[in-house]
Amino acid sequence: LKEAIKQTDISFICVGTPSNEDGDIDLRYIEKVSEQIGEVLKEKDSYHVIVVKSTVLPETTEKAVLPRIEEFSEKKVGEDFGLCMNPEFLREGCALEDFLKPDRVVIGEYDKRSGEALSEIYSGFNTYVLRVKIKVAEMIKYASNALLATKISYTNEIGNVCKKLGIDVYDVMKGVGMDHRLSPYFLRAGCGFGGSCFPKDVSALIIKSKELGHEPKFLQEVLDTNERQKIRIIEHLDKKIDSLEGKKVAVLGLAFKANTDDIRQSPAIKIISFLKYRGAKIAAHDPKAMENMKKVHPDIEYHETPQDALKGSDAALILTDWEEFRNLNDNDFSLMNDKIIIEGRKILSDDIDFEGVCW
Repeated sequence: LKEAIKQTDISFICVGTPSNEDGDIDLRYIEKVSEQIGEVLKEKDSYHVIVVKSTVLPETTEKAVLPRIEEFSEKKVGEDFGLCMNPEFLREGCALEDFLKPDRVVIGEYDKRSGEALSEIYSGFNTYVLRVKIKVAEMIKYASNALLATKISYTNEIGNVCKKLGIDVYDVMKGVGMDHRLSPYFLRAGCGFGGSCFPKDVSALIIKSKELGHEPKFLQEVLDTNERQKIRIIEHLDKKIDSLEGKKVAVLGLAFKANTDDIRQSPAIKIISFLKYRGAKIAAHDPKAMENMKKVHPDIEYHETPQDALKGSDAALILTDWEEFRNLNDNDFSLMNDKIIIEGRKILSDDIDFEGVCW
């Protein structure tokens, strides 16, 4: 760290900010690295800019990062070093592409000098650069993720109504998404969202809101709707099978999304727990996430191919939109004892007889 900072002009803080058990943000790593950076800056004579790129709640940069750097460096922000907040908007599985071709770059600057230095770094990017105050930049990240999570929960609620009406929510949302004010993105109904960002960031924003004296009922409902959605697939399965006791259920898809091995807050975790509680035997497959899921559910069967998981099963649940699941056909599902298929991601061909979770 010492050599890296001494030989450069700008340092990006990119450490993790996971959730505590209560859903609040864990700042241990960002506080520690702020102290370490301060210790190095104490020995550096030239002006240096520190950029917080980790996802942090509003006020964190100025109340947690800044005082630690000043304390350990014995220097003054705005005079001896600069400070910016630069939120990331990277999709998991597409991070490099999103970094090189961003929709926008947001720079939260302590002062103009700090912002100018960071703006120069992004001068070669063909995108709009928005320069704002530090707290604004922090809030933009959380507001963006909360809105995307809201679109998903909203779509799932509409999907549940469509299910009762006997219509396909995907047909509905295709028409909705054609409105230029809305866009078609994040309007795909299914068994709920997961991952390292949406659940964590919405939870942290709820806690921050309560600390400020505001009860964010709307945001809480976004999370509650998402949790309810995860078990709707079990409710549909119950209608097909009288009892799950001793039944073999193939679970296809363990990662929270395709093209990653990340199972954090994956709907599969809760769904498998429900299946185990009901006495079902689980045969699971995922192209990348099985090793991670073994740490959470070590007592279920894991198979190298979806066909192996389907063989002899009484029901199948599709929980992740992997391309290899999209290519499954009737021959693959004929390996099942009983052809009960509950679809949670709308990827199977319409030629296959399946039940959609909300379509």
